[in-house]
Amino acid sequence: MPDEEYTKDLAEETTIEDADRVIQKEGKLATILASVGQLKKYRKMGEIMLMMIKDYRRGEYKAVPWMTVAAAVTGLLYVLSPIDLIPDFIPILGYVDDLTVMTIIVGWIDTDLHKYMDWKLSSDADEES
Repeated sequence: MPDEEYTKDLAEETTIEDADRVIQKEGKLATILASVGQLKKYRKMGEIMLMMIKDYRRGEYKAVPWMTVAAAVTGLLYVLSPIDLIPDFIPILGYVDDLTVMTIIVGWIDTDLHKYMDWKLSSDADEES
C-alpha cells in the first residue's frame, strides 16, 4: 500500500512532460474519476487540480510551488495508470491504492488548491467585468 514516503518519492520525480501527459489524458481522467465509486469524491478536486496544471503550463498561474504542481500531476497520473501497486482490474481493491495516493496528495496541497481557486474566481470575475 502506498504511503507518504512512496508518494513523496513519486512527486519528486515528476517532470513537466508528466504534466503535459495529464493534460492530454483529461478525458480519460474525468471518466475514471466519475465512474469509479471510491474515487468519485475526488472528481471535483481532480478537475481543480487539472485546471491548475493547465493554467500553470500556459503561464497564467505561477503563484504555486512546483512541488504542488508535481504532487497534483503525480496523483492524477497514478489514477490514470493501469499498472500500480494494486492493479485496477481487481474489483474494489484495485482502486484502494489510487484513493490512498489521492488522499495523501490532497492533504499536502489543500492550501495551494484553495489559493488557486481564489485566484481563478477573481480572474474569472475580472474577465466578466
